[in-house]
Amino acid sequence: MDAKEAGERLSRWEARTEMPLFTLSLFFLACYAVQVLARGGTDPLLGNAALAGLLAAWLVFAADYAVRLVLSGQGLRFPRSHWLDTLVLILPLLRPLRMVRVYTAVQRRRAQPRLSLHARVMAYASLSAVLLGFAGSLAVYSSERTAPGASIRTFGDSVWWAAATLSTVGYGDVSPVTGLGRLIAVGLMACGIALLGAVTGSFSSWLLQVFAREDEKRPPGSG
Repeated sequence: MDAKEAGERLSRWEARTEMPLFTLSLFFLACYAVQVLARGGTDPLLGNAALAGLLAAWLVFAADYAVRLVLSGQGLRFPRSHWLDTLVLILPLLRPLRMVRVYTAVQRRRAQPRLSLHARVMAYASLSAVLLGFAGSLAVYSSERTAPGASIRTFGDSVWWAAATLSTVGYGDVSPVTGLGRLIAVGLMACGIALLGAVTGSFSSWLLQVFAREDEKRPPGSG
């Protein structure tokens, strides 16, 4: 199988599985939320069911990764050339970051200033920010709520902190004190900058295309 055929087969597979896997990532996030928020509760059955859901979803993600590795025909080069997919497999909570690929595809379509395409990117970026913020809130709450001297004691505190961090505002009234919490903070800061850049970049690109087409339609010498 040559490189072109392998690329076409991989693209077809990704087109068919992207939405089901995105839906599965929402299920994974829901199970993780149950695990975190119900921890220490009186219903161990619920916690065990959520853990089973997490493992089952991750196995599906791993199977999808294995299929794409085979279809690509790249062998051990696949993890390096698809580093985002590899990162998402290791940390499924980061799956919303795959919208970066959608943003890149839209940026290549410069023939017409189609608002629908750019609006879709902005919608994907906004949804990604919400999902990543929720996942970050859960992760920080899990690591901070019992830490000595922690200012993030409730899930509400962690949601407020995640919103301030993702928006790059950073009020500083609450902040993580554990190593894991600070590592998550760094990741959310980077994601916030990237997602804001995707939104503003897409909108600016659309405006520039509109202005360029208007200039092309203007009669010569009309100034």
